[in-house]
Amino acid sequence: MSDVMRTRRPTHPGEMLREEYMPDFGLSVRDLAELLGVSRQSINELVGERRALSTEMAIRLSALFGSSPESWLNLQRNVDVWDASHRLESEIKQIRRLSA
Repeated sequence: MSDVMRTRRPTHPGEMLREEYMPDFGLSVRDLAELLGVSRQSINELVGERRALSTEMAIRLSALFGSSPESWLNLQRNVDVWDASHRLESEIKQIRRLSA
């Protein structure tokens, strides 16, 4: 794992929505929820970084903003790997790498 990844958690997709997309398009949580056909609670939890981005939400966001679902899912994957790596750090140090 790189030093950068160790010191700073990657950008959560909810942060990207909250800081970049919603202000640029003048969207509130209510507006975004209505446009995506989901509950305000699900958007509120996503932008508050209390909910992981699902595949279904990535597809909805890509349809709305003209991006790819993979770009949204990559943001979530990076967060998931970072979180798991930090949560398991002491256990991972105990694993010896195999050599061929």
